[in-house]
Amino acid sequence: MNQNKYSHILLVDDDEELRSSISDQLEIYDEFTTEQSGTASEALGRIRSNHYDALILDVGLPDIDGRELCRLARQAGIGAPIIMLTAMDSDADTVLGLDAGANDYITKPFRLNVLVARLRAQLRQHEQSVDAVFSIGAYSFRPATKLLVTQEGQNKIRLTEKEAQILRHLYRAGGKPIDRETLLAEIWAYKPEVTTHTLETHIYRLRQKIETNPEQPRIIVTEGDGYCLLC
Repeated sequence: MNQNKYSHILLVDDDEELRSSISDQLEIYDEFTTEQSGTASEALGRIRSNHYDALILDVGLPDIDGRELCRLARQAGIGAPIIMLTAMDSDADTVLGLDAGANDYITKPFRLNVLVARLRAQLRQHEQSVDAVFSIGAYSFRPATKLLVTQEGQNKIRLTEKEAQILRHLYRAGGKPIDRETLLAEIWAYKPEVTTHTLETHIYRLRQKIETNPEQPRIIVTEGDGYCLLC
């Protein structure tokens, strides 16, 4: 069982030593996985064929300015947070980056804990946005629209509000089980008329929608007195 939920990060910088150092240090936190690109053109290819939870882009790339890469990523429909890295610290430079679609701007040299804190903040904020997309099994989960979409995009499953909330809470747990009482409290807020049977009914209906074999679930599994998400 995967006990951790990793955020998939694309790091784009032409300084291979710095890029590798940032990547290695990010992965120490046991919450990020990173892919690296040294050029904007390589990064665009990755962006168009893979899902990333966030992008970290250097401004000074050898082929295309990082701000132009940011703009192209947004034009390609990328809604994930984008953090720009720059050696320039002028207000005008920051404005150019933000106008290109960046969510945050960090000036070099910087402390890794500052980058991690800003990255976490952007990921938390993005999770609540209409652009948020999470991978669950063979599906892309879009909590804002309460949709599960197959990776080919040919099949869409509409969820109820409560079903979407259940999936969101289980996803946040990163593969760790959440007991029934906790789920009831977080989703139904201790309403006296709501019992564990209510939750079990919603889990049953959710499994009917998303499991290949609901009798032998492989996505939402029962563990102890609760449920966990395997994806």
